[in-house]
Amino acid sequence: MDVDVSAWLLSEVRDEQSTKPGVCPRRHLTVGLCVEFCSNDSDCPGKQKCCSTRCGRKCMAPYIVKPGVCPHRRFDNIMCGEFCSNDSDCPNNEKCCFSGCGHQCMAPYTAKPGVCPRKRWDFGLCEEFIESCSHDYDCPDNEKCCPNGCGNECMAPVGGER
Repeated sequence: MDVDVSAWLLSEVRDEQSTKPGVCPRRHLTVGLCVEFCSNDSDCPGKQKCCSTRCGRKCMAPYIVKPGVCPHRRFDNIMCGEFCSNDSDCPNNEKCCFSGCGHQCMAPYTAKPGVCPRKRWDFGLCEEFIESCSHDYDCPDNEKCCPNGCGNECMAPVGGER
């Protein structure tokens, strides 16, 4: 019994150690024979990872996820179509983001400087809860998305770090 547990623990440690950096490419629909060419990253040469193909697994070159967050979908001035499949397809620091009707390279969202003004809490009831923003990038110019006690709204920030 102890030998079985030791073998299981050793295999678990080996699997954790065999994980390589990067992310498997987006899976595309494949047609044909489903084959398992690998079972984990250690089965793959170099920097390749063992990735699911929706019809088995095979060694594939990974892509590295760039830092930052994709901006909120905006439906103005966008072209529909698949212009990228992952961050590696995009130049400089741009990320491959869903645009509302496909994927395209976009500059990542960065938080705006400053902090939200302190809310003076009135002990009344909210007539309605209004969410006029969800994130800073929903707000114009330097305004930030701040809680107002009854939802969120765009407000001018006060100095200092966020």
